[in-house]
Amino acid sequence: MMLHSPEARAYVAEALGTYLLVFAGPGAVVINAVSEGGVGSLGISLSFGLVVMIVIFALGHISGAHINPAVTLAFATFGSFPWRHVPAYFVAQLLGATAAAFTLRALFGNEASLGSTVPSDGAGQALALEAIITFFLMFVIVAVATDERAVPGAAAVAIGGYVALVATFAGPIAGASMNPARSFGPALASGAWTDHWVYWAGPVAGALLGAAAYRWLRHGSPPAMEPAGVVEPELLRAEA
Repeated sequence: MMLHSPEARAYVAEALGTYLLVFAGPGAVVINAVSEGGVGSLGISLSFGLVVMIVIFALGHISGAHINPAVTLAFATFGSFPWRHVPAYFVAQLLGATAAAFTLRALFGNEASLGSTVPSDGAGQALALEAIITFFLMFVIVAVATDERAVPGAAAVAIGGYVALVATFAGPIAGASMNPARSFGPALASGAWTDHWVYWAGPVAGALLGAAAYRWLRHGSPPAMEPAGVVEPELLRAEA
């Protein structure tokens, strides 16, 4: 495929977007360690949420800004993305994440294991948590990015806001990855592979279930409401 083709440019956009995600997200973890808490837990959470929002705004119209193999797989499974592009998206995402992680290592050394995601209280708990939070991530993504009834232009803010929210409360437990590429890059660069399978199985299962759930719900609508101030004719006759 020619490098100047739209498809090739979409692959490059995915690599760049995933690079920025890992450089800014796990990078915040690394810099927090280097600066002895200068970023703080809230700053780390905001870094993840803001970088996702920025990447969607900047690259969503070029590649869809999946920046996540679990998201790409879920979109393809339910017919929103062509299967023939899935392998190239996976490669681009993993390369971008890996390049960012090695950049962080070159700049700061193997500080804080480069923001690697490792279960804090067992693989089972981390697996369940990753599946649940990725379920709702994909649910939000499908809702705001594929449903024409969603508020126009809200996708980046809604998705980035959700990522920041989850990083705030779930990050300290298992890393709140929701993204195999985000976990793979730092693990490869730092050598922190403890229960790494969790960060593939949990996000993939959660994303598939989340997409399926919204696909089932999307044809729903609020029950019809009676206009305010309308009084049934029978009531009027009874009062007379």
